[in-house]
Amino acid sequence: MAARRMSSLLSSSYASPLLRSLGRGSSISRFSTAAALEEPITPPVKVEYTKLLINGQFVDAASGKTFPTLDPRTGQLIANVAEGDIEDVNRAVSAARKAFDEGPWPRMTAYERSRILLRFADLVEQHADEIAALEAWDNGKPYEQATSDEIPLFIRLFRYYAGWADKIHGLTIQADGPHHVETLHEPIGVAGQIIPWNFPLLMYSWKVGPALACGNTVVLKTAEQTPLSALYVSKLFHEAGLPPGVLNIVSGYGPSAGAALASHMDVDKLAFTGSTETGKIVLGLAAKSNLKPVTLELGGKSPFIVCEDANVDEAVDLAHAALFYNQGQCCCAGSRTFVHERIYDEFIEKAKARALKRVVGDPFRKGVEQGPQVDSEQFDKILKYIRSGVDSGATLETGGQRFGSNGYYIQPTVFSNVQDDMLIAKDEIFGPVQSILKFKDTDEVIRRANASPFGLAAGVFTQNLDTANRMTRALKAGTVWVNCFDVFDAAIPFGGYKMSGHGREKGIYSLQNYLQIKAVVTRLKNPAWL
Repeated sequence: MAARRMSSLLSSSYASPLLRSLGRGSSISRFSTAAALEEPITPPVKVEYTKLLINGQFVDAASGKTFPTLDPRTGQLIANVAEGDIEDVNRAVSAARKAFDEGPWPRMTAYERSRILLRFADLVEQHADEIAALEAWDNGKPYEQATSDEIPLFIRLFRYYAGWADKIHGLTIQADGPHHVETLHEPIGVAGQIIPWNFPLLMYSWKVGPALACGNTVVLKTAEQTPLSALYVSKLFHEAGLPPGVLNIVSGYGPSAGAALASHMDVDKLAFTGSTETGKIVLGLAAKSNLKPVTLELGGKSPFIVCEDANVDEAVDLAHAALFYNQGQCCCAGSRTFVHERIYDEFIEKAKARALKRVVGDPFRKGVEQGPQVDSEQFDKILKYIRSGVDSGATLETGGQRFGSNGYYIQPTVFSNVQDDMLIAKDEIFGPVQSILKFKDTDEVIRRANASPFGLAAGVFTQNLDTANRMTRALKAGTVWVNCFDVFDAAIPFGGYKMSGHGREKGIYSLQNYLQIKAVVTRLKNPAWL
């Protein structure tokens, strides 16, 4: 299956059907309250799994507690989900430890593990519509985005790692003496994994795929805002033949379940995706417990640089997608839009016009580009940042208000005349707020782009090869996209510089997170050769 892109990339040949359809007589109201005020569409799926998954069984939390997961379109209850806590994490880790130390998973052939991963991908493909509906319902993302972008990439990632399962091997090494030397790449053991709410399924695949391909067992804590899709697909994993205890899912809160997992003395490795502030806490807990290795994929404030030679219309569309995709709830969103002074005014007018055309409404309605923010906390945080932008002197070109009267919808918002010291230019807003800054030359924009504690991603839009080459090497970011953005192929590594994290997700590099390297040295007597 061909690799899929998570986001629509500009140039008409790469744009998704959703974006290509805009402006062709859609009947959906744009930037009005009409779409948001209509009666919410009933999602085409039933919530079947709300308990914890431990040792292959769905079970209640030890405390009997549950927590509500809410529909961001209305703020109303979707379901009550089992609330995992310390005792539940202990049960899950115990199951994962037994499955690793005594179970068949690390002892079966890598080819057998590969076949289970492939069967799982096939089952997800068969149930794609229901899974996409759960994701859109629980998170607020457009259903069309989930079906066209995220589910295909989820499937592709598991097929990619299924292909790696039987290709993990060490080396034989020439030593300066009569010794046979080899390296073994061994599974690290029990992997604790904590994923965020913005892309629940994709983060599941980024974590679980490589861990299982390497022969590890897993305890995964989902975000409390979006627990439903992980439980559904994990049921399919067991239908595919995954042995009990290999994959355990604990739904719960960070300070209880997340902290217990990070601190656990019997977890051999920890992977976390989330905010930089929480990443620091997780890293400290891991260090204070058994010094388990930690990979971190954290916050970002990615520059999107539009050079003076750019095609302005294409650059506006690409910058729009880079910022507003997934309601702006992307760690790598192009949230600092740097535009050369010679085209700045034209860019501002066209960026404003594009934002005004953005289709906001019920994520289950055909043609909607932007649904609600994930919850009230995120909604309030974004509006607070918008107010700070106005108060600090940036020009509010459009948006800036709640969209409609129900749910957590926010108008697509564009600021011009943004300065580097403003909060909207420094902090990760994680919402549909585009901050557009002006620059004069390449040296200046490189310096300003790098003047951030974050270094997750960057975008460069130029027709000059020399400019592109210079910037890709000068920008301190884990990914630099040139004349594209949000290209998330399964094989492309992703991760950050500086306070955007440690280690890499996806591709061959992610396998290193879940392997131990052992050197084996054997003395040779009277060798025929060395």
